[in-house]
Amino acid sequence: MLERLRVKNLALVKELDIEFGPGLNVITGETGAGKSIFIGALSLLLGERADKKSIRSGEDQCVVEAVFALSRPGPVDGVLAESGLDPCEDGRLILRRAIKASGSNQQAVNNSPVTAQVLQHLGDVLLDMHGPHDHQSLFRRSAQRAILDAFGHTEKELSAYREYYEQLQAVEERLEALKEGGEDVATMVDILRHRVQEIESIDPTLEGEEALNQEHIMVSNASRILGLGNGAVQALLEGETAAFDALAAAQRMLEEMSPLLPAAATWRDEVKSAAIQVQEVAAVIAEQMESIEANPARLEWLDGQIAGYQKLKRKYGGSVASVLEALEAARVKLDDLESREERVAELEKDRTRLIRDLTVAGEGLRAKRVKASSKLAKDITRELRFLGFEHGEFSVVVTPGEPKANGMDEVDFGFAPNLGEAMKPLREIASSGEISRVMLATKAVLAEHDAIPLLVFDEVDANVGGEMGHAIGEKLAALARSHQVLCITHLPQVAACGTSHYAVEKSVQDERTVSSIRALDPDGRVEELARMLGGKRATGITVEHAKDLLKQAAARA
Repeated sequence: MLERLRVKNLALVKELDIEFGPGLNVITGETGAGKSIFIGALSLLLGERADKKSIRSGEDQCVVEAVFALSRPGPVDGVLAESGLDPCEDGRLILRRAIKASGSNQQAVNNSPVTAQVLQHLGDVLLDMHGPHDHQSLFRRSAQRAILDAFGHTEKELSAYREYYEQLQAVEERLEALKEGGEDVATMVDILRHRVQEIESIDPTLEGEEALNQEHIMVSNASRILGLGNGAVQALLEGETAAFDALAAAQRMLEEMSPLLPAAATWRDEVKSAAIQVQEVAAVIAEQMESIEANPARLEWLDGQIAGYQKLKRKYGGSVASVLEALEAARVKLDDLESREERVAELEKDRTRLIRDLTVAGEGLRAKRVKASSKLAKDITRELRFLGFEHGEFSVVVTPGEPKANGMDEVDFGFAPNLGEAMKPLREIASSGEISRVMLATKAVLAEHDAIPLLVFDEVDANVGGEMGHAIGEKLAALARSHQVLCITHLPQVAACGTSHYAVEKSVQDERTVSSIRALDPDGRVEELARMLGGKRATGITVEHAKDLLKQAAARA
């Protein structure tokens, strides 16, 4: 859920820091007080296009930051992983965006800089806004199909279909590769043979390059290595001032001392051990020196091998691993082309079989979608009638389409708000009030299937009042049992249903207009609801009415 929202220098807001709670969070305030600033702040955090005019007059930037606590961070972690970012720690996610009057805007996720596109992808799994705004996932056909699949529990059928689809795509790609070129197949075979021979002549391995470099260093410096190594043997064992002779002399002296000073026996043994180590090291060095020689022919061969590695890496991707991948790909394609006719025949059989299997799987998926569509349409229609569309109808239409990764169907949500009106696609609804209530009805049905944690409703109560306000408030409260809901409302009936209530106020400070927000305590809620019922001057009647609204809402909770 959204735990905290910080806004600085955005429109009329100088600075605010507000904490939200679980359940239904309602935001109220007089017209023009600045309630829409919250929508603007959240839109910026979702990667929406930034308008520098939204920066508070006289300031050089505005900053918006949100802190989320996610009980199920899986979808968000998936987006972070695709963007090369670490997963959320303990489900905590911090989004930050700074819009600058001059220079580039800045975005960050958990203190790591990102692009606005990353924020957009996170927004798709974090938050849904419903109202006269652009971030409305239910308008997208892909989202409608996903909702129908979630409602109809088509996971098994969809998984089986996708497996066949991916296999078919792979076969199609291989067939296309085999068939392309026509008369140039012979030329392609020659090119691939040359590529394979070129790489195999070097016989690269992941370990081989390092071994070549090490041997090259040794052979190219053989004379110096021999000089230093033999010098070390002389210094240790064979020279006039050899370390071994000095240690032997010390050993004899300590031997004479030991009867006079008992500790000298221990020193003698330690010197003897050191002398043995000197002998062993000198022997190892001498043996190694015997295997080293300045071999111009070997050095020339090493130069050629290393140059061969470098040439292959330049041509095939910059690393030995990419060279080996290119070799394997060339071998596979060469094998395909050399037995082209047989391969094409085999792949076409595979394609025929996979098309048949894909069609069967797709029809099974379609049957389950069609079955679920009628129930989904019926359930949403019921919720819409509860929300005031007495003769409204909702439709979920599944029509055959071209095979794609998610099936062979097109899914369209439709809505007819009034009796006698034609059904129209959901995305063509013009009234913001209708849109919001349709979204609310849809979310109410899909609550247990929808993984998006935060739902934001703006103008959900547009053009309604009275008893319909009670119905909308009740429906929002029910939805808030499985999601965190943020609702900007003008209706006291809706506001009374809130778990938490915030009031937006506009004031003048230092001859500047400023919007602010505060969380309301029980007395503050009564006062705010009374204002909404009767205007700025609360009366005994409006106060009692406000208290009654709160009691009714509590009784329905």
